Amino acid sequence: MFTGIIEAVGTVAAREDVQGDMRLYIRTGALDLTDVQLGDSIATNGVCLTATELPGDGFWADVSRESLAHTRLEALAIGDSVNLEKALMPTSRLGGHIVTGHVDGIGTIVERRADARSIYFSVEAPAAIAKYIAAKGSITVDGVSLTVNSVSGRTFALNIVPHTAQETLIEQYQVGTQVHLEVDIIARYMERLLLAGQDDHAESEQSSGLTLSKLAEHGFMKR
Repeated sequence: MFTGIIEAVGTVAAREDVQGDMRLYIRTGALDLTDVQLGDSIATNGVCLTATELPGDGFWADVSRESLAHTRLEALAIGDSVNLEKALMPTSRLGGHIVTGHVDGIGTIVERRADARSIYFSVEAPAAIAKYIAAKGSITVDGVSLTVNSVSGRTFALNIVPHTAQETLIEQYQVGTQVHLEVDIIARYMERLLLAGQDDHAESEQSSGLTLSKLAEHGFMKR
């Protein structure tokens, strides 16, 4: 589990293709590894990876075929920069939002422009996950916890303040850049609860499952 607050920008130092999947060696730069042990998780561009070796200046991780199929990790080249965050600890501040490190889809930057001292980005999300993205809600972009400004169909807008741009990969993004997206986990669980409630109602009019009408009744959504 992570917060989406990037702790350092690392560099891809090596990659190995092994029996159909891949191993990555990430040099972690300013990331403090003194409390990291073998088997610990480190989010790399928003993808939860497990440290399998700790040479001292970084970590090796195995990347499964499942991860390769749903992320852009296979496109990483030696020398590429990556956002890094160590796993959340019970004593950590939750400065962003709850992030699992499981990528839901690949988005594409479709607009970039200056907005005072910030950078305005417009990002197109895959149709399958666009429904989970809400204005003023949270979204994770390459591991960075961000607030959605507005939503129009499959496209959502972001404003990136100077500090966030400087401390992450976001400053490098241009029109056409592809990014890892993870939607707010609460939205996914809410959908599951709603669907379960509707299924229960179909079976019994006395269902106690969560439904849209019950949410509206208690003020969680407009009728």
